[in-house]
Amino acid sequence: MATEKSKILVIGGTGYLGKHIVEASAKEGHPTFALVRPDALSNPAKATVIDNFKNLGVTLVHGDIYDHESLVKAIKQVDVVISSVGFFQLADQVKIIAAIKEAGNIKRFFPSEFGNDVDRTSAVEPARSTFETKAQIRRAVEAEGIPYTYVASNCFGGYFLPSLVQPGATTPPRDKVSILGDGNVKAVFNKEEDIATYTIKAVDDPRTLNKTLYIRPYANTYSFNELVALWEKKIGKTLEKIYVPEEEILKQIQESALPVNAILAINHAIFVKGDQTSFEIEPSFGVEASELYPDVKYTTVDEYLSQFV
Repeated sequence: MATEKSKILVIGGTGYLGKHIVEASAKEGHPTFALVRPDALSNPAKATVIDNFKNLGVTLVHGDIYDHESLVKAIKQVDVVISSVGFFQLADQVKIIAAIKEAGNIKRFFPSEFGNDVDRTSAVEPARSTFETKAQIRRAVEAEGIPYTYVASNCFGGYFLPSLVQPGATTPPRDKVSILGDGNVKAVFNKEEDIATYTIKAVDDPRTLNKTLYIRPYANTYSFNELVALWEKKIGKTLEKIYVPEEEILKQIQESALPVNAILAINHAIFVKGDQTSFEIEPSFGVEASELYPDVKYTTVDEYLSQFV
């Protein structure tokens, strides 16, 4: 007998990744709820996203993480809470934890993560503080005994691949390319829709309970040099390569203001320090998504870059 699919509430569902998570949840057949602030409904920028939710049969729940009562009420209607709140609300997830604790019915909580593993990082400031905030939320979840899954999705394809990690670029370079460090450190690039699909797959899976789900498919793991080589092959042209040594990157981080310094610090952690691939995924703390769900047909980096040729 097929077990009933968990009811899922997404907080931050109209955001960059959140909208994909809501859509993946609905498409996988989960009764799906999106917490929306009343002002989001009248915001023209959110109209298309909200209309799409309605067409998918998503239940829109009015509420706000800063309104405890509305939050508890929303949480009582579901089994699983997924937070995809943005940067400025990361620390405020303690309010979600408090509401989950009061509601007392949640089988699993996914805090807003969706990047590097914040417990295994060598990031410098200002990225370090952001990662520490996420790590503090993990500790708060664990301290309250709330069942959880953390998602380490590594690089968002949509952030890194269209520019080939070139600052300010919107398409991959065709003449010269800046490569961070020696270019040999491996990173992982995943399409946002695939990150969402894997997240939803993990919801009712006992293998992901109280673990970190790493989205680290072999076919999407590339060093900067390999990424450039793949792009060169696609366009049939050799690019001029400028290698940026670590000292230079650290100097740029020091001399830049937000958000540039934060982006540089994250890139330094990924492409110089190797934060995404520098450790083995041990069964004691984690599982790898493409191994758990071999049926998911994810978009490869190779396929992704073809659209820019």
